Amino acid sequence: MVSAKMYELGTKKSTIRTIFEFGRKRVAEVGEENLFDFSLGNPNVPTPDFVRDAAIEILKTYEPSAVHGYTVAPGNLNVRNTLAKSINERFATSFAGKNIFITSGAAAAITICFKALAEPGDEFITFAPYFPEYKIFVESVGAQLKVVKPRPEDWQIDFDDFQKLLSPKTKAIIINSPNNPSGAVYSAETIKRLTEILKNCGQEIFLICDEPYRELAYGVEVPWVTNYYKNTLVCYSYSKSFSLPGERIGYIVVPDEVADFDKVFGSVAGAARVLTHVNAPSLWQLVIAKCAGKAVDITPYERNGKLLYNGLIAAGFECVKPQGAFYLFPKALEADDYAFCERAKKYDLLLVPGADFGAPGYFRAAYCIKQETIERSLPLFKKLAAEYRG
Repeated sequence: MVSAKMYELGTKKSTIRTIFEFGRKRVAEVGEENLFDFSLGNPNVPTPDFVRDAAIEILKTYEPSAVHGYTVAPGNLNVRNTLAKSINERFATSFAGKNIFITSGAAAAITICFKALAEPGDEFITFAPYFPEYKIFVESVGAQLKVVKPRPEDWQIDFDDFQKLLSPKTKAIIINSPNNPSGAVYSAETIKRLTEILKNCGQEIFLICDEPYRELAYGVEVPWVTNYYKNTLVCYSYSKSFSLPGERIGYIVVPDEVADFDKVFGSVAGAARVLTHVNAPSLWQLVIAKCAGKAVDITPYERNGKLLYNGLIAAGFECVKPQGAFYLFPKALEADDYAFCERAKKYDLLLVPGADFGAPGYFRAAYCIKQETIERSLPLFKKLAAEYRG
């Protein structure tokens, strides 16, 4: 009667969403101030005033058909030209509007890229820890996801394991930097080594960069990967940088240098069409054009990250200090990270098991929450750690 696969996806929620929904029920029992929900990466920093002001100006002064009507599938050309100019100014590139395809957020962008590239039997490779939806997205287009084992000492790439997974079936590599869930940023050295391997592997392999956290980096450079490797597709979203996760707006960059640009861009357009992506929201296309290149204040995230990191280290946890995004990925206090996260619920600490990200034995804590919530949670983390010490 219905697709068994789609029914399973629609009724079996992700662990993150399940924990978040548990938290909403628990709030009714203990009160918002007594629940410490580190489960969901939902930005708590308010949307910048310049975004709000741009939206108001557009709504007040633009023709309604320009604000609410269709655009061409890749997006408003003036907007695309503006975004390309902004990227060029920041990263010394030479893109034009024709290199940009505007999407409904990063999830749409990466899924479109997967669909555009995938053929029967293809394999995609990513690196643990990784965003769990990659597996669902890749399998939805008929390909298979291979996962390189994690390197917990710094969450960079285990190149020995990576090279073992490369095969004639490899179509693309997926990287996410700054990383969800580890907060790591792939260094220029890591990117150089990765791209050198791909250049010398004897086949055309695409590199898909999932970059919704690009602006959330704390004193480190996030390499712009198209400057290292020609067959790179960049997927970006304003969900995190502008605190707009509910508006669903982002883009794909398809450089001229990719192998057979016209076919790749055409396949991106075709994949968007099949995925019912008529066009990204017209209003928000205009808003991001007005706000392109504007700086955002990430100090609240950086402050929260330091506060939580220092507190957990003081409590006896092991953790690599985050370089970006708004997550910590500490080592759980027992091998079974699911059991650890269940025990943490006794203290109303809601954490996500690392196994869901391909890294068993760890847990994710999203620190995009109120500073005072983190401050009040630290004694509870100490109690949890003390319980394990006996």
